[in-house]
Amino acid sequence: MFPHASSELIAFPPEAAYGPAAESPDIAPLVLSPGAPPRVFDVDGYGASAGGDATEAFLGAWKDACNSSDDPSVLLVPAGKSYLLMPLSFTGPCRATSISVVIQGTVEAPSNRSAWLDGDLPDRWITFEDIDNLRVTGGGTINGNGQEWWINSCKVNKSMRCVPGPTALFFRSCNHLVVDDLEVRDSMQMHVVIAYCWKVLVSRLFVTAPGWSPNTDGIHVSNSREVSIIDSTITTGDDCISIVSGSEFVRATGIFCGPGHGISIGSLGANKSRAHVSDVLVEKATLVGTTNGVRIKTWQGGEGYAERITFRDIRMFNVTNPIIIDQNYCDSKKPCSEQESAVAISNIRYSQIHGTSSSKIAVNFNCSSAVHCDGIVMQDVSLVGKGSYLACSSLNARVIEVGFNSPYCSATM
Repeated sequence: MFPHASSELIAFPPEAAYGPAAESPDIAPLVLSPGAPPRVFDVDGYGASAGGDATEAFLGAWKDACNSSDDPSVLLVPAGKSYLLMPLSFTGPCRATSISVVIQGTVEAPSNRSAWLDGDLPDRWITFEDIDNLRVTGGGTINGNGQEWWINSCKVNKSMRCVPGPTALFFRSCNHLVVDDLEVRDSMQMHVVIAYCWKVLVSRLFVTAPGWSPNTDGIHVSNSREVSIIDSTITTGDDCISIVSGSEFVRATGIFCGPGHGISIGSLGANKSRAHVSDVLVEKATLVGTTNGVRIKTWQGGEGYAERITFRDIRMFNVTNPIIIDQNYCDSKKPCSEQESAVAISNIRYSQIHGTSSSKIAVNFNCSSAVHCDGIVMQDVSLVGKGSYLACSSLNARVIEVGFNSPYCSATM
C-alpha cells in the first residue's frame, strides 16, 4: 500500500506479484519443482549458425517449444555466440503451460538500415505475442544496432523524412510474464515495450543507448495492469521509463536512470484522444544528468485522467527539470493553441525527493486553465542548485505542502 494526496490508502495487488527479485516466486531458478528436467530446444539444433541469418532456425525452435507437452519447455540461445535475426514474431497460445526463452548469447538486428526498408517497414524487431506464463531471461544481449536509424532520424537531421524505427523487444497480450537479467542495447527506437499485458515482472535489465539517440525509450508500458519494474539500469536518449494510457497498478523501484529524459507518465491525450493512467508508484530511483526527473505530460484537448500517482524516495543529481507536470505538452513545430479540455491530473504525491537541479525552476506545475491539477501533495522535497536560489512555478495547480519543502510551492491558484 502507499499513501496519496487524498489521504486514502490504495492497495496494490499482492506483494508477490511485485516483490524484490530475491523474494518473488516468479523469478525462481529455471527448474521450479522436482521431477523431469525441462525439454530444451537449442536453436543450434535447428540450423542456427553464429553470424548467419538465424531467423528460420529460431522460429523452428519456437514452434516445437511452444507445442511441447513438456512443462516447462525451454528455447535456448547458447552462450558465446552471436546470431543475426530479421524481424520475427514468437506467437501463442502455446500447448506448453509455461515456456522459457533463455538467451545466453547475443542476438543482433541487421546494422544496415536498407535491410529494413526494402519491404514493408515493420514497427517491431522481436515480438512475443499472446503467450501466458512466459519467461525471457538468461544474461545475454539483445543488440538493435540502431546507429543508422539515429543518424537518419528527422530529430537528428532536420532534412530527413521522419520514419519511425522498430521497437527492439515487444511484448503484447502476455499474461504472467517475466523478463529478467538481460542487456538490451542500441535499439532502433524503443527498447522494451509492454502492451496489453497482465501481471508482469521486469527485473535486472541493463538498457543502454547513447544520450543523443532519438526516441529510444528504455521501458514503455501501455494498456497493461499489475506491472513491476525493479532493479534495472537504463541509460538512453529518451524516457528511461514511460507509462502511457490504459496502464494501472504499475510499480517501478530500484531504478537507475541517466542519461535520458527521466521517468514519465505520458504523453497522454494526443490528437484529442481519451487517456487514463492510475495507481502508479515510482520509488527508490536515482536519476543522474537527465533532462527531466519525474514528469507527467498531457496534451491540450485530450480527455480522461491521470490519478493516484506517487513518486517517493528518489535521488537526483544535476537534473534539469526535477519535478514537472506539463498539462500543456506540445511536441510540435507549430504552437499548440489553448483547448477547452485536458486530461485531468489529480492525487499526485511527491515524497522524500532530494538532490540537485541544474535549472532555476526545480518544480514546475504547468496546468491547464480549463482543467486544473488537483490534490498535488509535496512532502519532504529538498532540491538545491549550484549557488543559486531555486524556485517553484505553479500555474492552475492546487498544491498542498506537508512538512518542510525546498523550493516551496504556493498553495494559491
